[in-house]
Amino acid sequence: MKVPRYWRNKPFNYRLAGWRCTHCGTFHHERPIVCRKCGAREFAEVELPKEGKLLAYTILKTPPKEFGSQTPYIIGLIELVDGTRILSQIVDVQEDELRPEMKVELVFRKIREDESSGIIEYGYKFRPMLT
Repeated sequence: MKVPRYWRNKPFNYRLAGWRCTHCGTFHHERPIVCRKCGAREFAEVELPKEGKLLAYTILKTPPKEFGSQTPYIIGLIELVDGTRILSQIVDVQEDELRPEMKVELVFRKIREDESSGIIEYGYKFRPMLT
């Protein structure tokens, strides 16, 4: 990722936020020109809930090269409490502890380091909810 684009997207990478179509309610991670569902052009910036449940997951054993030091790692489909579904890395859990409908919560972690620009990218991941 180029440095200007990284800084432009920083507010959305450092919190779980995006854009919701004011016409149909569809969530978009980055601000679109038109809604992919209804074609409307008006959006409201929204911050998403920090809690949800794990619907499904997979274990990545052959990732892109910039994530090679993290293998194997878990990617899960999360349904947030407002019904929005997102993909995210699942951390702080072993594979045999995962189960459908497991409650999860947002955490802020290092994603990767860009060797060419020196930028260390941070962002959201999810872990099992602490009780």
